[in-house]
Amino acid sequence: MKPLIKKVFTTFVVSCLKLLRFLPLPIIHGLGVVLGLISFLFNKDHRDHAIRNLKQYNLTTNKTGLIGLLFKCTLENSKGALETFAIWFKPQSQVIPWVKKVFGWSDVEKGLQSGKGVIFLTPHLGCFEITSLYYGARHPMTVLYRPPRQKWLLPLITDGRERGQITLAPANAQGVKQLLQALKRGEAIGILPDQAPLAGEGEWAPFFGHQAYTMTLASKLAHKTGAQVFMAFGERLSFGRGYNIHIRAVNAGGIDTPTLLNAEIERTIQQCPAQYLWMYDRYKVRNQPPPPAL
Repeated sequence: MKPLIKKVFTTFVVSCLKLLRFLPLPIIHGLGVVLGLISFLFNKDHRDHAIRNLKQYNLTTNKTGLIGLLFKCTLENSKGALETFAIWFKPQSQVIPWVKKVFGWSDVEKGLQSGKGVIFLTPHLGCFEITSLYYGARHPMTVLYRPPRQKWLLPLITDGRERGQITLAPANAQGVKQLLQALKRGEAIGILPDQAPLAGEGEWAPFFGHQAYTMTLASKLAHKTGAQVFMAFGERLSFGRGYNIHIRAVNAGGIDTPTLLNAEIERTIQQCPAQYLWMYDRYKVRNQPPPPAL
């Protein structure tokens, strides 16, 4: 695509996405259902990839259950795509009221009192944009992110996420330094623990019965600082009613190894499996030796 045409096309797409800020959440999720139905019916490559992933996880025992879970996941993932842009473009004051209940908040307040900081681990489950935005409206938080391949998305991500008391830290040496500094100040940091790390930044560990290249950063930060670790996710309520945020404290040493980390991620996903991003290639290999056999 020629540069000028690409620029015009990108501007058009962004302008269309920005229209989502004028819509209420039930309409946004309704549109997501429509997109999900289209994807489920006509996007064979996407459907086949998701089926391969779901079969590896062994969450269903028969074909009917597999297709049913795939259908639910496709709708939820499409809702998630549209709600992300809506959350980025809407004023923070309009987004925060979408959170209806928060489970485990008192544990967070206790964790902050230790002065060692807290580590939020938020998998690709439910609405993972709402959790940091909710926390950042109350306390300082540094969130690790990986710059997108599509450069036009970067300013949208920055403007959409870096609001309230949230600071973004790139996934590089400087970003890790920012995370450590935040923990030393007794503040919170946020990490996507199930994101496939780059070569040399992880270890092989079991994930739903298969070897997955797993980050070591979260484990190292928890061990080095003694910060309280929490698993957190935003459960998407039906019919656009909003979100419930679930926060669960992890015992000391509970993520000391990638294997323990994956076990905590699995435990969190099993709370709401239909809202996990099963289409994400958790088992991708990034130019490192193949995994050892289980």
